[in-house]
Amino acid sequence: MKVVISGGTGLIGKALAEDLAGASHEVVILTRGDVSRFTEGQGIRFQSWDGVSAGDWIKEINDADAVVNLAGENLSAGRWTKQQKQQIINSRVNAGRALTEAIQKTAKKPSVFIQASGSGAYGTSESRVFSESDDYGDDFLAGVTRAWEDSTKPLELMGVRRVIIRSGVVLARGKGALRLMLLPFRLFVGGPLGSGRQWLSWIHLQDEVKAIRFLIENPEASGIFNLSAEPVTNREFARAAGKALKRPTVLKVPAFILRMLLGEMSTMVLEGQNVSAHKLRDLGYEFIYPKIEAALAKLVYNQ
Repeated sequence: MKVVISGGTGLIGKALAEDLAGASHEVVILTRGDVSRFTEGQGIRFQSWDGVSAGDWIKEINDADAVVNLAGENLSAGRWTKQQKQQIINSRVNAGRALTEAIQKTAKKPSVFIQASGSGAYGTSESRVFSESDDYGDDFLAGVTRAWEDSTKPLELMGVRRVIIRSGVVLARGKGALRLMLLPFRLFVGGPLGSGRQWLSWIHLQDEVKAIRFLIENPEASGIFNLSAEPVTNREFARAAGKALKRPTVLKVPAFILRMLLGEMSTMVLEGQNVSAHKLRDLGYEFIYPKIEAALAKLVYNQ
């Protein structure tokens, strides 16, 4: 199987590419960087693109069995100024439209297209449990996910099986969000953020990769799928993090301090959503790490 991955040099893309290549699949990573910077491993090649328009890289799409679109500006790359918010949206929409245009021009369409998205699609709530049938929220992140998902919607009219993955926070050892989330605990100043009642929908990196492969390989999978293990409140996460690191969790960070430091971006840690992955489970997926305690024990001490 040949799989083309946009955004393949990021946390999820790199792990997915290595997993696919390890199973003897051919992987092509589309990157806006200089391809000479990357070392091509067995089964993995790099192809340059601008993330905006169709170009020479279309030849890689023409005989691909699957395309995975993970491209997009990191949400925490900078304070959410008006300019940065537009860059977050543009980086996602432009990449999606470019891939759609490329597939439209190919003689042979891929069998499946995986469209990345996020659990922020539903907005925030401390009381609701969100499923794939729920509508979009009305905040900035919900607007981002709507635009991101819509950028590749025309593929369905071309007969391509399109799967949208609304992922929770992806936890990886020493990388990504978890590295920042655990830092206060390592410094003995960890504890709940704000009220501590806000929900955190999360998924271990191994489950993220395994679930994406499951959805690629399962012809019955189409439409929206929530990728989240068992959500926890921020207070429950703090307790589990303290236990894993053997650190106290008594210090609370007031919400107003986070709002002052992060601005609108503070909604990422002060608000959240309880997202259900029953649709994924009903299709037969079994989580490697369904609970936060076991996931953090593995990620912190490899236990």
